[in-house]
Amino acid sequence: MVASTPEHTQTVGAALALIDAEDAERLVPELLALFELTDGKWRREGHDVAQAVDAADTAFQARLLHGLAARYHELEPGAVGRRHIVDLLNSFRMLRAATGGQPPATRAALIGLIADQDVHHDPSGLVRLADQEFADGRALPDGFVAVIRRSYLTVWNGRKRLGDLVARLDGPPVNPGEAWSDTALAEAAGLGDDWLRLLAHAATATSARPSAKWDRTGRALLTALDADEVRERLLSWLRLAGRPRTALLLEPRYGPSPNATFDPYNADALRGLAWLLSLLPAHPETARTLGALVGTALRKVAGLGPVNPKVANAAVIALGRIDDESALAELARLATRVTFKGTLKVLDTALDARAEAMGLSREEIEELAVPGYGLTEVGRAEHRLGEVTAVLEVRGAKAVLSWHNTSGKAVRSVPAAVRRDHADELKELKAAVKDIDRMLSAQSERLDRQFLSRRTWPYAAWRERYLDHPLVGTLARRLLWTVDGRTVGYADGELRTLADAPVTEGGRVELWHPVGHEPAEIVAWRDWLERHGITQPFKQAHREVYLLTDAERATGTYSNRFAAHFLRQHQFHSLAAIRGWHDKLRLAVDDEAPPAVRELPQWGLRAEYWITGDDGADYEYITDSGSFLRLRTDQVRFYPIDAPQNSAHCCGGEYRMWLRDGTDPVDPVRLADVPPLVLSEVLRDVDLFVGVASVGNDPTWQDGGPDGRFREYWTSYGFGELGASAETRRALLERLVPRLAIADRCTIEGRFLHVKGDRHTYKIHLGSGNILRTPNDQYLCIVPRSTPSTPQPGYLPYEGDRLLAVILSKAMMLAADTKITDPTILSQL
Repeated sequence: MVASTPEHTQTVGAALALIDAEDAERLVPELLALFELTDGKWRREGHDVAQAVDAADTAFQARLLHGLAARYHELEPGAVGRRHIVDLLNSFRMLRAATGGQPPATRAALIGLIADQDVHHDPSGLVRLADQEFADGRALPDGFVAVIRRSYLTVWNGRKRLGDLVARLDGPPVNPGEAWSDTALAEAAGLGDDWLRLLAHAATATSARPSAKWDRTGRALLTALDADEVRERLLSWLRLAGRPRTALLLEPRYGPSPNATFDPYNADALRGLAWLLSLLPAHPETARTLGALVGTALRKVAGLGPVNPKVANAAVIALGRIDDESALAELARLATRVTFKGTLKVLDTALDARAEAMGLSREEIEELAVPGYGLTEVGRAEHRLGEVTAVLEVRGAKAVLSWHNTSGKAVRSVPAAVRRDHADELKELKAAVKDIDRMLSAQSERLDRQFLSRRTWPYAAWRERYLDHPLVGTLARRLLWTVDGRTVGYADGELRTLADAPVTEGGRVELWHPVGHEPAEIVAWRDWLERHGITQPFKQAHREVYLLTDAERATGTYSNRFAAHFLRQHQFHSLAAIRGWHDKLRLAVDDEAPPAVRELPQWGLRAEYWITGDDGADYEYITDSGSFLRLRTDQVRFYPIDAPQNSAHCCGGEYRMWLRDGTDPVDPVRLADVPPLVLSEVLRDVDLFVGVASVGNDPTWQDGGPDGRFREYWTSYGFGELGASAETRRALLERLVPRLAIADRCTIEGRFLHVKGDRHTYKIHLGSGNILRTPNDQYLCIVPRSTPSTPQPGYLPYEGDRLLAVILSKAMMLAADTKITDPTILSQL
C-alpha cells in the first residue's frame, strides 16, 4: 500500500471534521481534493471518510448528494473532477440508497450526471429515480433512457428489475448521441410514424440471425414506404456508423473508451437496418455500404478488440441474403480481408452456402464472384457522357479515371457539363474506381496465397476467370504460369515462352513458383519480365526460396532460423492473420496458448511458429488490457494436420502436446519430409513476420528500448547479416542504382548501400534501413514517413516492398545532405 503523505492525512482529517459538523457544502471541495491527491483511490485513511459518510444523518447525506451532483454540472465536460464525483457517489453506500427520495432539483442533477455515463452499475438506483420521476408525472430525458437501455444490456446484477423498467420506457426508437442515430431520429420524425416504426423494428434485431417472424414484420413495414427512398436513407444512416459521437460519454477509469465503440443498444438497430436492406431489391450501393460497415465494425479499439463484431456479422448475413453479383463480389472481397475469426466463420458459411446453391466449389465461387465493374476489356473501359469520353483504366494497383473532349484531347478535371448533366453516371464511375481499388488489393492477396493451394485449372476456364477477366486479368497478365508443364508469361497480346514463342492453347494451368527451377532459368525469367516492362503485383519471379539448411538437417524436426527475435505482438498478430495464420494474443495471465498456426489441408500439414510473451512480470512490457507488447520467437515446426494441439504458458515455458482420452503423442514431421514448396512458403511467411514486426526495425531504439535490454538485439538485427528478403532487395538495388540520378554517389558493398553526401558518407542497411555515418559509424536516426515518397527510379519488377521505397528515399535525401532542413536530422549531422 502506498504510504500517505502529510497533505493526504491533513485532508482526511479536515473531511472527517466537516462530516462531524454536517457541513455538506464545504465537504464537497474537500472530498474532491482528497480524490485529486490519491488519483481516485481512498487508501486506508480514506476509507474512514467513506464509513463516516455512510454512518451520518440522512438529511446530511441528502445535502451532500445534492452538492456533489450540482458540482458535477459546474465542471467542464471531460474534467477529471467529473470522474472523481462519479467515483465518490459509487463509494458511498448510503448515498446510493438515497437516490430515490430526493427533491426534483437533486433528482434532475443526478439524472443529468448519470446520462453522461456509458452504463450505471446501480440498477436499483436507476429504478428508484425513474419511478420517482414517473410518480411526479415527468418524462425521462432521452440520455437517461439511453443509460438504462445500455445498463440492461451490460449489467447482470438486477437485470430483471431493469428489464421491467425498459419495458415501461417511452423513449426514442434508438439512443441519441451517435451521428447516425441523431440523423435517423431527426429524419424519421420528419417523415412520419411509418418511418419511426421501421426504425423501432430495426432495434428489435437482438438475435444472431433474423427470424421468419422478424422478416415478415419488416416486409410489412417496408410495403408502406417507397423502396428506393428507404434504401437511400438507410444507406446514408449506415455510412455514418462509426463517426465520432455527438454526445461524448464519461471516460471510465479503466477499460476501453465508450466513445470509441458503438452504443450497444444502437448496435442492434444497425444490425436490423442491414437486414432490412437485404429485403429490398438488390443495388450495387447496398453491397458497397454493407461491406464498408463490416470494416467499420471490425476496426480495432484499444483494450477492447473489434468495435462490434455482431454488427459486422449482421452485414455479412445481409450480403449473403442478397442474390446479386455485387453482393457476392463483396463477400468474396471480404473473405480475403477479414481476419477476425468469428466474422470470418460467418463469411465462410455465406460463401459455402452460395457455392452449394450454384453447384460449385468454394474456390470456383470466389473466382466467379469477381465482377468486371463495367470494364469492357482487360483493365479498360470508355464511357461516352454527352460530348465527353470518360476512360476508366487499371494502372498497376490503382484504377484511374481520365477525361477526353470531342477531339480526343485529355482534360485535367471533370468537365462542368458532366457534373451538370450526368451526375448519376459520374457518381457510379467514381464508385467503380473505389470498388476496383479495393478488389484489386483483395485479389492480389488471394493470388499470393494460391501457391500452397495446389490449385490447377482447365485452360479454357483459366483464361475466362483469370487471363481474360476484365479485372483479374490486370493481375494475371503480370504473373508467370505453367501451361502443361511449360512456363509462360503474357506479353504483346499473347502468352509467350521464355523465347517469346506464342502459346495459344493448353490443357492444365497452374501458378508458377520458383521452387524446383534452376537458378539460371529463374534469372532468365526475371530478364524476360524486365525486357517486356512487366511489374508483377507481388514477388513471384523474385520470390525468395528457402531451402533446407545443414543446421535444419541436423535438428531434424524444427528450424531455429527465425528464433530469438523480439517482435511487436500486435503488429505480428495482424500480419499473421492477413497471411492466413491463426494466432492468439498472449496475455500476462496464468493461462496457456497454442503457437501461431497455419493449417495446410491440401498437404495434410500444420505449420507452427512457437512464440511466447516477453517479460510479463514487468508492467512496462504489457498494455493496459494485459496483453504483452512484445513476443520472443522460437522454433518453426510441422505436424500432421490432425495432430493434438501444442500449447505453452503465455508468460513462457516449454510447449507440450495436449493429450486427451489416452491419445498417443504425435511426433513432428521431419523437415526433410516437408515438400520444398511448403517449407519455402511457410518460412517466407515467418521471415515476413520478423522483417516487419521486429523491434530491430525501429530507428528510435538505438538505446535498446526499455531499460536498454534490447540494445544488443537491436544492433545485431539492425546491422547484421541479411536475410533472404534483404538479399532479394540487394540484388534488385544492384540493377536499380545505376539508373538513379544519384548513381555516381552510390555503391553497394555487402550489407549496405553507401551514399556519398557533401557532409558525410552514409551506410544504409539493406535489411532494416538503419543508417551509419562517418566518422566512426555513428548512428543516424531518420524516422520514415508512413508512406515514403521518392522519385520513381524507373522500372521495378514487383510491387509491395515498402522498405525498398524507404531505402531509396533516404538515399535521395542523404545524397543532397546540404539541402536537409529537418532540425531533428540536422542536429545529428
